[in-house]
Amino acid sequence: MNVKDRKKDRKEVIMWKPYKAVFFDWDGTAVMSRRACADDAVAAMKPALRKGKKLVIVSGTTYENIIGGRIQDYFTTEELDNLYLGLGRGAYNYHFENGQPVIFTDCVPDKENLLKIHDVCYQMHRQLLEKYDFKTDIVFTRPNYCKLDLAVENDRGEQLFMQGDEIDALREKLKSHGITDGIEGLIELAVETGKQYGVAVSATCDAKYLEIGISDKSDNTRIIFTRLQKEYGIQAKDCSFWGDEFVGIQDHIFGSDAFMLTEETKEGDFYDVSTLQGARPGKVQHIGGGVDTFLDFLRTL
Repeated sequence: MNVKDRKKDRKEVIMWKPYKAVFFDWDGTAVMSRRACADDAVAAMKPALRKGKKLVIVSGTTYENIIGGRIQDYFTTEELDNLYLGLGRGAYNYHFENGQPVIFTDCVPDKENLLKIHDVCYQMHRQLLEKYDFKTDIVFTRPNYCKLDLAVENDRGEQLFMQGDEIDALREKLKSHGITDGIEGLIELAVETGKQYGVAVSATCDAKYLEIGISDKSDNTRIIFTRLQKEYGIQAKDCSFWGDEFVGIQDHIFGSDAFMLTEETKEGDFYDVSTLQGARPGKVQHIGGGVDTFLDFLRTL
């Protein structure tokens, strides 16, 4: 089957259903990188927004990294009324009022609890170095979580989403340092360490960073979906969810976009546009094609 036929097949799978809301990741799904030109994404989004479709960007990044923090300049006030953003790994949830972004709900801890998260991450950093001679770096500057860099030698450059060879590389690295429980063991260690400091942490991994905090993409998704449900009567079956990081990085541990699959949204349709091979949650259809596939879909709304 040639590329044209594959694209036709993907469209036949997804274009027939009149979705009322579309939740989607940004980096690697709507754009190739956060610094890439977003003109194609904007052009695909505008007609859908004008028709009243609700578009929801769900991303681990911050508002400043979505088209340079000026996404509101690319859409009319009426179009922005149908746009929502769930950003910062659960931290901030935006809608627009009179064409300007407004945070209507946040999941940001106070300073005391943020410092507890810092303590958890530093304790893990120490433990991995002392017990396994496994070196990590820590990013402390996020508002609601820390990033424990598990692959300090790996610079993703502009493409900050998960790369194809990173999963196997991390598995081998952990194994070579005697961490036999792999990524699952690291996540369990983060949860247990959090209990020591009196904080219930959510830990996720994208094959480079172990992200440790109090919220994740499931919180963004739940909060914004609940709002759409209450205000517009939108049900999960009316929604589709798109990303490029659904693939499993270990048994029963999936990429960050899998966190859009919640108890509230499980009746929706889930699509993975990445080229990565591997297991995905059962609800997720792997259709591939990257950014082009997702933007082609938006144009059918």
